[in-house]
Formats: sequence, structure tokens, C-alpha cells
Amino acid sequence: MGGTKAAAELIEVAGHEVRLTSPDRVIFPQRGFTKADVFHYYLAVGDGIMRALRERPTTLQRFPEGVEGEAFFQKRVPARGVPPWVRTTTISFPSGRSAAELCPADLAHVAWAAQMGTIVFHPWPVRAADVDRPDELRIDFDPQPGTDFADAVSAAGELRGLLGELGVTGWPKTSGGRGVHVYLRIAPRWTFTEVRRATIALARELERRRPELVTTAWWKEQRGERVFVDYNQMARDRTIACAYSLRANARATVSTPVAWDELPDVDPDDFDLRTVPARLAERGDPHAGIDDTAWDISPLLEWADRDDTAGQGDMPYPPDHPKMPGEPKRVQPSKDRDRPR
Repeated sequence: MGGTKAAAELIEVAGHEVRLTSPDRVIFPQRGFTKADVFHYYLAVGDGIMRALRERPTTLQRFPEGVEGEAFFQKRVPARGVPPWVRTTTISFPSGRSAAELCPADLAHVAWAAQMGTIVFHPWPVRAADVDRPDELRIDFDPQPGTDFADAVSAAGELRGLLGELGVTGWPKTSGGRGVHVYLRIAPRWTFTEVRRATIALARELERRRPELVTTAWWKEQRGERVFVDYNQMARDRTIACAYSLRANARATVSTPVAWDELPDVDPDDFDLRTVPARLAERGDPHAGIDDTAWDISPLLEWADRDDTAGQGDMPYPPDHPKMPGEPKRVQPSKDRDRPR
């Protein structure tokens, strides 16, 4: 005979009752973490994750049977079976289609998503007030084969110096894996296309300064043993796991905000479901000031104009994105028959 199934619980979160079912279901088998552990983790980091998610349309990465089971990305909140207080925001995809995505107004939205089997939260870089103009510029340092977290940290450090020259504050966090993310709070004045163009210009400047360390090459065969700055994270409908989101790996790591001065010394595997709530309670949130100042990205757009004049125009979009005006061919260089030999 099997064990007795744990009863469902009703838990009050931000003034709403959220039902937690199957609390003893194992979600992270190698660590033994249950659905209740995930649920209460998100309550424990509530201030931090709401700073990352508030009023942002959010894609949910759900693992109803745990991280070793099947997963799917939920971009549409169903019309039925959802608490009446759950808020959504309509966003448009590059295809022209649209969806009503979860738009967390309070921590109860996060708890409800966790009850639904959400492990990873992927917010858009926009707010509900204007879903077509990002207020967050995200720099994703992705170590390529032969490089590691330490190389991503070095690349992020180079970015810190560059941002200092511009008088801008960047907000770093671990990715939850081998990468590093740095966020910039920007004024919501520019389109996705313009913010992506600014990100490319910033990435190219990093590449010029540290060509042995940083690459902007979209095609993997051209990247070498360097850290790729994934500029396409600023394309419409591309998202990154937010600050304080769990990651769907065996260790239950967390994408964790850190201070610049501690970044070179941290081990991203040390930040997980068990350790991050205590860290947040003891140290506070290193991203607490992220919303204080919104930056004007005009200097980066001036760099982009400079690059255009020098013959460095747009770069390839992701393969599932519609072809864009001025975009170069999406052909792997080694397979491009028209490429000069």
C-alpha cells in the first residue's frame, strides 16, 4: 500500500487564499525538495522576486511532475479555472499573434504559479503600462565551450568599467548556471528593435576592448573559446530567468543578485533553494536600488550609428523570428555559398 497523500492546504498570500495541492510531491529528486519547498521558497524571497516580476508579463516554465519530468512553457493564462484576482497583460509575439500572459501584481500571483508547477519565471523586459517599450536592458554573458563562470565574471567586470565611463549602474546576478546577467534600468522610450540595437553596440564595444575574451558572433562556429554576449536576449519574446527564480537543474540553483565586489568570489552552485532565503534575509537584496534611476540609452544608439557608418550594421535574429529589415542572411558562414573564399 502507498503512503497517505498529504492534504491540500489553503495559504493566505498578499490577501488572497492560494491552494497548495500535493505538497509532498518531489520536484527536485536529487535534493529531495518537494512542491511545498518550492512554494515556500518563493514566499521567502517575496520582496526580491516581486522586484523582478511586478507588472511584467511573465512566461511560466512549468514542471508539473518535477524537474525530471516533462516541461512546457506557458505563455497564455487559461480563460477558466483561474482565481478571479489573477491579473494578465496582453502581449504581441513577432508572429503577430498575441496572448494574455500572467502579470504579477503581488506575491499571490507567484504562489499561484508555483502551485501550478512553475519552477522558472521568465518575465518580459517591459511593464504592463507599455508592453512595446522595454524598461530593462539585459546583458547575458554566456560562456562557450572551453570557458567557464570565471570568464563570464571577467567579461562582466569589463562591462562594469564601461558602464562606469557612461555614468550608468549595472545590476549583476548569477544565471543559476555558468553565466552572468547584468541588468540596466532604462527609460521606456524605445522599441524592442532600438533597445536590441543599443545592446549590440554595447556588446561590440566590449568585444573591441577584450577580443580574446568576448564575442558577439551569432554562429557558434565563429565564437571560439570566448564568452558570447547574447544580444538577441533583447529581441521581442526572448526572456531570461528572473532574479530569485529557481532553475530547473538537479541542484535547484537560483539566479541570484550579487554585489559587484562579491561577484569574483562567489560560486553559483552555492545559491540554491535552501541557501538563498537566508542570504536575502541576512544581507538584503543587492538589487534593491535597481528602480531608482532609469537611464537614457541615447549614447549607445550613437555608438550604433557609428558602427553602421563603419559597415557594422544589424546582426542575425533568432531562427524563429520573422526576417527583419536590414538583417543579414541567416546562413551559417561555413554553408554560405556566396561568402568569399
